[in-house]
Amino acid sequence: MGMFQVSVTVSNHADPKRQFTHDFWVDTGALYSFVPAPELEAIGIPPLRTRELIMADGRRDQRLLGEAYFSLGGSDETLTCPVIFGPPDSLYLLGATALEIFGVDVDPTQRKLKPILGIIGGYLASQ
Repeated sequence: MGMFQVSVTVSNHADPKRQFTHDFWVDTGALYSFVPAPELEAIGIPPLRTRELIMADGRRDQRLLGEAYFSLGGSDETLTCPVIFGPPDSLYLLGATALEIFGVDVDPTQRKLKPILGIIGGYLASQ
């Protein structure tokens, strides 16, 4: 799949005026979104817990995880997404969890996000 970026505004849920906007690489292979820790700290996002992760190069790492409001460029929604506090020089990555939260999928040929319908698996079992 071709790599592409989308504009994402990240804000503090306790004080939404504390925010930044940056181009994020869409990374369907990453479970969580990834942001350099200094950017999250600058807008007051608190870490909530630690997660053990396997990095793209195979290394294991423990990183802090928090929650922030995300707004995707071209969307009128603002939703809470988990976010990993990355090293200061890390890429900005939009991971699979955020894509699912926003109900979007990747269109690799047009290099954009497209809306999808949510699937609720328990519906038939409840009939």
